[in-house]
Amino acid sequence: MIETERLSNDAAGLARAAALLRAGGLVAFPTETVYGLGADATNDRAVAGIFAAKDRPGFNPLIVHVADLDAARAIARFDDAALRLASAFWPGALTLVLPLKPDAAIAPLVTAGLATIAIRVPDHALAQALLRETARPVAAPSANPSGRISPTTAAHVAAGLDGRIDAILDGGPCPVGLESTIIATMPHPTLLRPGGLPAEAIEACLGAPLLRATDAATPTAPGQLASHYAPAAALRLNAATRHPGEVMLGFGATDCDFNLSVAGDLTEAAANLFGHLHAADATGKPIAVSPIPDHGLGRAINDRLRRAAAPRD
Repeated sequence: MIETERLSNDAAGLARAAALLRAGGLVAFPTETVYGLGADATNDRAVAGIFAAKDRPGFNPLIVHVADLDAARAIARFDDAALRLASAFWPGALTLVLPLKPDAAIAPLVTAGLATIAIRVPDHALAQALLRETARPVAAPSANPSGRISPTTAAHVAAGLDGRIDAILDGGPCPVGLESTIIATMPHPTLLRPGGLPAEAIEACLGAPLLRATDAATPTAPGQLASHYAPAAALRLNAATRHPGEVMLGFGATDCDFNLSVAGDLTEAAANLFGHLHAADATGKPIAVSPIPDHGLGRAINDRLRRAAAPRD
C-alpha cells in the first residue's frame, strides 16, 4: 500500500501531477469521458505499474493521450480517413487505432505487442493542461480495477484504487461519462468500440458506413473484452419491472430507484450511466435495468450494459 495523494485543480496540483508522471508515477486524471489512470507511455516500468494497479490482463492494449494532432502524428501513421476524423472530432471522445511508427519510443506493454496504437486527444481543459505540462504521451486506461465500473468522479477512483496509485487529480465529474469511441481506419474504417461519439456522426464525416468488429478473446483495442465495466452485483437487462430484492436502474418515465434520464435523453443517460451503476452497486442488491433505445449514444450505453451483465470468469 502507498499513500495516494489528492491533488486539487490548481497550478500546484497540476505541477505535482506532471512531476509524478515524469518520474514514472501513476496519476488518475479527468477527461471528458471518464477518469484515466495515467503513466508515461515511454516508460516501461511506469506502464507496467498501470497493469499491476488495475490487475489488468497484459494482452489488453492501452489508449495513449496526447495534447494535439501534431503529437499524435509523431507516434502513429495517419491515412486520409484518420486525418479527416481527427480534424473533425479532435479534441474529443474519439480514439483512433493506427499503425505505430517504429521510432515512436512507446513502451511495448502499451500496444500489447501489436503493430498498432490506440491514440486520442481529450477535450478536457485539465487533461489538456496536464498533457502539456508533462510533455510526454500518457497511457491512460480507465482509473478503476480491471473489469469494474468506470469512474466518472475522483471519489469513484479512490474507492477502487486508493493505496495503489500515487495521486488523483480532482477535476470534478466527467461531462460525457462514457469512454471514447474507438475506430480503426485501415484497411477499412471499422468500429471497434462504441462510445461517447455516436457512430452516425463518424459515418456522416466519412460518407460511408463503418464495418463492425466482433468481440475478440485477444483484443485489438481497449474495451473489447466480453465481460467488462461490471458491478459486483448481478445485472439483469431489458427489465420491465424489478423483481423482489432487486434495485431498479431506469430510463424515461418509469418507477425506479435510479433514473438515467427521466426525460429519456440519451446524452444525459450516458453522463449518468457509470455514476448510477456505482450507486446501485453500493446497495448490495442485484440490479435490474430498463430497456435503452439502441441508437446514437444508446448503442454505446447498451454495449457497456451488455458487457457489465456478461458471465464473468
